[in-house]
Amino acid sequence: MPGNDAHPDLRRVAHFVPRQLVGRRTLPLVRAWIAASGRTSRTPRDVEVITLTSGVGVRVYRPVGSSEPAPALLWIHGGGYVTGTARHDDWLCRRFSKKLGITVASVEYRLAPEHPYPAPLEDCHSALTWLVGLPAVDPERVAVGGASAGGGLAAALALLARDRGDIAPVFQLLVYPMLDDRSSRLPANPRYRLWNARANGFGWRAYLGDADPQIAVPARRDNLRGLPPAWIGVGNHDLFHDENLAYAERLTAAGVPCHIEVVDGAFHGFDHVAPNAAVSQRFFDSQCTSLSTGLTPVA
Repeated sequence: MPGNDAHPDLRRVAHFVPRQLVGRRTLPLVRAWIAASGRTSRTPRDVEVITLTSGVGVRVYRPVGSSEPAPALLWIHGGGYVTGTARHDDWLCRRFSKKLGITVASVEYRLAPEHPYPAPLEDCHSALTWLVGLPAVDPERVAVGGASAGGGLAAALALLARDRGDIAPVFQLLVYPMLDDRSSRLPANPRYRLWNARANGFGWRAYLGDADPQIAVPARRDNLRGLPPAWIGVGNHDLFHDENLAYAERLTAAGVPCHIEVVDGAFHGFDHVAPNAAVSQRFFDSQCTSLSTGLTPVA
């Protein structure tokens, strides 16, 4: 049965995780469920909700007891470019801020298909520009990161910042990032959970609209030189496994330091489905270790 070859910590839950959550027909239902859950939950007192002059929403998590400018992380939530909200990552962003003593800003970017490329990416760039300018943030120690589609946007943001030359993130944290639209052509695999090739095709079509994939899709970009060091983590039961490893290899070939963390038997979003599992805790610790190193200035 599918799930029997999952990681031991995930074997039980894998049987109950669907293969696909979002598609053309289910998107309105998923968005309605997210909106309903948001109306019944309160914003934690230690989370600041800000609307920038650009109109972009940002949720801010600050370290306790910091008197000097601290490192920072711009976090970008997942959702296949078509759904999701920054609020659902409150627990994760607070963990990053508390464990590492950094400021974390989570961006509420516009979603496709109503707002295709480059709107979501420009929202992230606007939030990054704002974050770098905060008095409590050390502009020389700012990272970008995200999970799934958020990881794809983080990779695209690193490329955009390099091309524009206005901001220089020092690290990119890419958690099973959605990097390559061509993975939508992969055959069905019963080990995939939450996100399969069909959902991937829907998400990419919605995000790209009429855009040129050679520009909008990170994995299709020819030149990866000059990007900040990266951490890429993915399970080998994840649709994005091969594209993530290929991107890591290309970063390394371009002279960009890259740590790749592959979790055997882990499916897409496993750490969100089972955050308390030991395998998820180790996955998070690996992110924190690399992020801490990436945000530490070289002597």
